[in-house]
Amino acid sequence: MRTSRSLPTLVAVVTCALMLLLGYLNKARCAGPPFDLFGRSMQFDEVKDATVCYSDIQQLWLGRGINLHQFPFVDGGITAAGNLTGGTVEYPVLGGVLMWVGALFAKTDADFLLHSALLLAPFGLLTAWILGRIAGWHVLWWSATPPLVLYAFLNWDLPVVAVTVLAIAVVGTRRWSLRTRGVIAAALLAVGFCLKLYPGLFVLPLLAYVFTGGDADSDDPASTGRRDLGGALAVAATAVATVVAVNLPFAILGFEGWRASFTFQQNREADATSNSIWYWGLRPLMGNYQGHHVTSEYNDVVALASPMLMLAAFALAMWLGWRRYLRDGTYPWLPVAAAVLCGFLLLHKVHSPQYTLWLLPLFVLLRIPWQLIATYLLVDLSMGIGIFLWFDATSGNIDPALPLTLVHIGVWGRALLLVVLFVVFVNSSERRTPEGRTQDDHDRPLTSTADVR
Repeated sequence: MRTSRSLPTLVAVVTCALMLLLGYLNKARCAGPPFDLFGRSMQFDEVKDATVCYSDIQQLWLGRGINLHQFPFVDGGITAAGNLTGGTVEYPVLGGVLMWVGALFAKTDADFLLHSALLLAPFGLLTAWILGRIAGWHVLWWSATPPLVLYAFLNWDLPVVAVTVLAIAVVGTRRWSLRTRGVIAAALLAVGFCLKLYPGLFVLPLLAYVFTGGDADSDDPASTGRRDLGGALAVAATAVATVVAVNLPFAILGFEGWRASFTFQQNREADATSNSIWYWGLRPLMGNYQGHHVTSEYNDVVALASPMLMLAAFALAMWLGWRRYLRDGTYPWLPVAAAVLCGFLLLHKVHSPQYTLWLLPLFVLLRIPWQLIATYLLVDLSMGIGIFLWFDATSGNIDPALPLTLVHIGVWGRALLLVVLFVVFVNSSERRTPEGRTQDDHDRPLTSTADVR
């Protein structure tokens, strides 16, 4: 039976819409009257952790100039104590603009949550549509799993995921030359970097892919196997130029506010809100087990070890990709990018729950065992629920035993699986339906390298 790509795409978009609605309704449980003088839902602090309806969107209604409709960064800054002032937010500039747009007509945090959800939801639907066109029914790992309900409106991550997936789709098309595809994808990844930083990690594998001439079975034999230094430099230059072009107006109009966002992230501690292996693993080893504060010695170690180990993980992924290129003739840019992301998620000092949304498209696009994906999603569910119950327990509202168990399952299960995924990703192949082929053709047994593009 031959199956058109249209059916799984349609199902994915409809399913995604339903999950996004559930995601909004889940977060909206925290919002609503009565409101205080600043438009804050008075129930928010009481129920946000106990009922697992917390969102950064509602939380940041106050404290970032959002409720005052201040344009981001222009008149902001950071205090000596590390507190942001004015319109500065702790995200890259395009993320700040999204927050500002979502608040334009809002008078309360409930309005802000609703308007932000309406602003973000189309990006989730776009992601479902693109993934459905590329990977068929495998798109349901994106559209029909718990992370979309838990995290779609926890923060402003749906736009950056959509832009990243669009960049991946551009690289995979055969409508333009390799260099053109690389340049367009680099620009998209740079835009993603200006929303959340992680798409910038994908530029280096993309550069290597363009430099080595793309796929060994490419439809463009003129470029196959050739070292294209000019193309690689064009990719790098495009990424840098795009980032500069997007950031420059903010840096000119409000340098102190623009710089403050970077300072804030640089100074951020791997504390109880970080959900990281550093807080749950290194902190107790350094004798800082009682209580939940962190010491300056601990912060100094994390500040050095985290970036150094991340760079080592990135280098390892790139090297393993190069070995595959020497063996197979194609640099596996997307498998390497996925492995690089795993290294970042494991070793960065902060691992926010919604970062799972970054991984979901890679579960769709790369051939990895479904059992591994399902296990990761179960562990993530433990973390996504347990961390908020643990926050509630630290306030003395409930017994901490079960929440702490869920958090440990989440932190250490996720860490172990990220190590496994690093290895599996870097050795995986893309799950791509090339133009002109039907999905059942794609699902037949592999017989040639053309089948694993």
